[in-house]
Amino acid sequence: MAETENEDLICVGAISGAFGVRGEIRLKSFCAVPDEIEDYSPLTSEDGTAQYSLYLTRAIKNGFAARLSGVETKEDADAMKGVRLFAHRDQLPKLPDDEFYHADLIGLEVYDTGGALLGRVKDVLNHGASDLLEIHGQGLKSTVLLPFTLAAVPTVDLEAGRIIADPPEGLF
Repeated sequence: MAETENEDLICVGAISGAFGVRGEIRLKSFCAVPDEIEDYSPLTSEDGTAQYSLYLTRAIKNGFAARLSGVETKEDADAMKGVRLFAHRDQLPKLPDDEFYHADLIGLEVYDTGGALLGRVKDVLNHGASDLLEIHGQGLKSTVLLPFTLAAVPTVDLEAGRIIADPPEGLF
């Protein structure tokens, strides 16, 4: 789930285009249980100015076909491609202590176990196996992808706004 300017909003999905010719959209859900995205309806735009009621019509490859309020035609659905959908944090389930919303990790400073600043989390990526923290920093020649595992990231302190990392040898 991605970062927004409004910390109260969490990205729960994105529209990837039209599905068919009757105004249905293709929807990617970023929820742990993908079809629960419908439970958070109405969803909002990133800036919180637009609200959309969402109804899942069927599962399709890589997501769902869905109906979105205000989207009546294929052209309307095509125009929504790329729009990210957000739910208010208080609508979402409280997470166990060892789970985090991506939006809460982005922007945190990352320190090594000796207290040296390594960089800041720019994004949280997932390419199938597990999450990776994309780390950027002044002393880094390029982006570093840190595995988001208990071994490599033993401490996440949201209140202090920091992560303590024990990265694999040679990563930084």
